[in-house]
Amino acid sequence: MVTSAGRYLERSVAGRHPDLPETTSGTLRLDISEDGRTEHWYLTLDRQHVEVSRSAEHADLVVRADREVFDRLAAGESHIGTALLRNDVTVQGDIKLLMTLRRIFPGRPGARHPRDVTDSSDGR
Repeated sequence: MVTSAGRYLERSVAGRHPDLPETTSGTLRLDISEDGRTEHWYLTLDRQHVEVSRSAEHADLVVRADREVFDRLAAGESHIGTALLRNDVTVQGDIKLLMTLRRIFPGRPGARHPRDVTDSSDGR
């Protein structure tokens, strides 16, 4: 995999995310498992700002999965909703915060917003 979840979280997540709703606030803990060990990443959301730290503290939402699953999310090869439906991730806590992860992790490479795909040649 080209992008590891840890590298992505360290380098790309902290800061302002204009895609996040202005009213969203809360804490998320990502528990990334590999070879019997668990790595903890703690995200603090305050409106459109995200802080990233390494902590196993209590969070409003805890998302657990294997490293491979988080690496696919960080590479844009998977979507958090799809991973949940496939039982690739488990969640505990405020499920409303789960969909904020789809705006924090990148989309598929080459994906475009549906509004950008409209055909301008039909005169609408």
